[in-house]
Amino acid sequence: MPGREDIFQKAMNDGHSAAWDQEWDKAVAAYRRALEEIPDHPKALNSLGLALYQLGSFEDALQVYLAVAKLSPDDPIPTEKVSQISERVGDLKTAVDAALRAGDLFLKQRDTDKALENWVRITNVNPENAIAHSRLAQVHEKLGHTQQAVIEYLAIASILQRAGNAEKTKEMVAKAQTLSPNSPEVKQAISLLNTGQLLPKPLRGKGGTGPIRMAMVKQLEKPKDSRTGSGLDPVAEARQKALTQLAELLFEYSDDNPTAQERRGISAIMKGTGNLSLQQSEQTKAILYLGQAIDAQTKGNESQAAEELEGALDAGFKHASLYYALGLLRYKGNRFESAQRFLQNSIKHHDYALGTRLLLGQLLSKKSLFNEAAIEYLEALKLADAMTVPEEKADEVSQQYEPLIESHRDQKDETVLRKVCDNVSGLLMRSDWREQLHKTRDQMPKQDGDMMPPLADVILQAQSSSVLDSMNRINQRARMGSLRSAMDEAYSAVQVAPTYLPLHTLMGDLLVQENRNADAIAKYSIVAHVYSVRGEAAQATKLFRRIIQLSPMDLGARSRLIDQLVARGQTDDAVRESLDLAAMYNRLADLDLARKTYTTALRIVQQSNASHDWNVHILQRMADIDMQRLDWKQALRVYEQIRTIAPGDESARKQLVELNLRMGQLDKAMSELENYITYLEVQDKNDAGITFIEEIINEHPDQPLLKRAQAARLHHTGRTDEAIAILDQLGEVLIEQGAKQQAMEVINQIVLMNPPNVEDYRKLLFQMQNT
Repeated sequence: MPGREDIFQKAMNDGHSAAWDQEWDKAVAAYRRALEEIPDHPKALNSLGLALYQLGSFEDALQVYLAVAKLSPDDPIPTEKVSQISERVGDLKTAVDAALRAGDLFLKQRDTDKALENWVRITNVNPENAIAHSRLAQVHEKLGHTQQAVIEYLAIASILQRAGNAEKTKEMVAKAQTLSPNSPEVKQAISLLNTGQLLPKPLRGKGGTGPIRMAMVKQLEKPKDSRTGSGLDPVAEARQKALTQLAELLFEYSDDNPTAQERRGISAIMKGTGNLSLQQSEQTKAILYLGQAIDAQTKGNESQAAEELEGALDAGFKHASLYYALGLLRYKGNRFESAQRFLQNSIKHHDYALGTRLLLGQLLSKKSLFNEAAIEYLEALKLADAMTVPEEKADEVSQQYEPLIESHRDQKDETVLRKVCDNVSGLLMRSDWREQLHKTRDQMPKQDGDMMPPLADVILQAQSSSVLDSMNRINQRARMGSLRSAMDEAYSAVQVAPTYLPLHTLMGDLLVQENRNADAIAKYSIVAHVYSVRGEAAQATKLFRRIIQLSPMDLGARSRLIDQLVARGQTDDAVRESLDLAAMYNRLADLDLARKTYTTALRIVQQSNASHDWNVHILQRMADIDMQRLDWKQALRVYEQIRTIAPGDESARKQLVELNLRMGQLDKAMSELENYITYLEVQDKNDAGITFIEEIINEHPDQPLLKRAQAARLHHTGRTDEAIAILDQLGEVLIEQGAKQQAMEVINQIVLMNPPNVEDYRKLLFQMQNT
């Protein structure tokens, strides 16, 4: 039964609004609500696919576009999306098949440019795809693109020759010779055939290396049993994530798209800046090193891979994925000191924290530093254990590890420490570690009360219940309203476990209940700092959020929260917090700090795989501040960046024209105007172009060139009478003002439009030229 149209439309509007604000998770939820009302609605599915893609959920986006392609088999766009995303996830066969079909569908619609684009993408990925080369050859020939057709026919000839089809090979070379007898490539091919030599292999086009490297990474360590999660132990799983992320960064640095590095900000990962001009050579080196590292790693040459990764690091490429991959390789090569140094830089990132802790445990064990190794293994168990419980219980379970870890810091018995290392390693360093964790928790005896015990109680047979009992008593007294008694119990517990951070956090909670917010904030700040030093960014993040809830104007806490979110790789959250902080500075009329914060937000986006749409949103805010400060030159530069990234942004285009007019740069203003009008014309939006000019004229009614541009567009769209009326009025005004030369140019423009009374205008023009 069809759903309600009003609910569907509201959900779609909510989705579009969220997408505009870069809140892609909310956009996904809204589009899913729309599809609940009207399932299989193509527009809703397309919107959902885009939102999922922007979230980085490529597999989910792929499934959505596959569904759209099935619903609309004659529409080439969803099929093209299937091809592009399949490239992104390393499924080259699906990518090639979909691109071939998309090209055929575009050709049916007589969109030869898009058809050629899809077939070329196939040859970039697979230079020896005869079908794609055949399509390209035929279409280029029909379009009169002789040289391109010759190249394609010779490529087909080379493929057929290697397949052993000599007759067809000669036929393809003859076809190329017919098209261009004097072509050097044709002459070379004929010479090679006559001497019994092989023709040159078709060359891989630009843009093919990214998808191929992604496919190579996806083939690494494929799970033997998909029923047990990834089928990899945590260290190998983190390695796979690291290589995939590096491959994605290279994928975005498309060598046939010079703006790709600006779009995704790969250059900004270089030493934390976004300045391309100062480090172009270093950026090129880093990209080269990363590509070679992935190639070496997929071929099993780990020593060379490590050297290449260090080369990328020396060139300024700094990313948690690189640090983890390099730390793992150096560990395998028994270079423990350098491995430990690199791994310290990946320990805070949520994708690599578990793998890093386990690697450090193994490394320290090999160095016979069993006390430190046991701590790392317990930290790893804490992270893994939190994954086995409901999300709302994860913090509670993690906090119970604090006394366990503290008790092992002072443990001197090497036998006990070795047992900790062996037990945790045996539980986690296996391909079915998730399943094993769940089984272990299921076998634990049920306990009274709400608190869930940690797995460590069973695995380590640890006796650390005294502090946990104190925590229970504190919570019970607080719930009864006996806050003074609860605080006394907390002070007593602190004497037993002075470094148990959850206890200090609980004391902060009691201070909040006593309305002593300033003291609570001081307590939370100290605890958050200690968590951060320990590398526990997740706990530090939660505490900084509490501080901000208590004191929204605590700008220092907001800044430290952003640092923790960046360290954990939570880019979207970090950007949103940065935008909130900048808005707060703006409300305080501190425009310099507001702009600086927006610049920081932009750098955060550029240092990650975040959507380039964030760039536009942030740049618009920066431009707004420049306009408030009347810094028109700086605003102009920012709007020029927006124009480059988002050529269809009407607001930025309008500001570019307006600012140039205000600054007396008439030629530049008209150039910007003509550039945007041409863009709209290509998009078949002529009416939008006329409306755009009218809005500019309303702001600058005395600018003759704008009215002439308006008349030109009206004439171009067949509205010549309106165009001439505008020019007539403009000419009269100019004559009254004594601007004879400008008036003559207007009359000449009318003459070129060839109205029925064109002779009258010619006579008027002649009279003005001779008086």
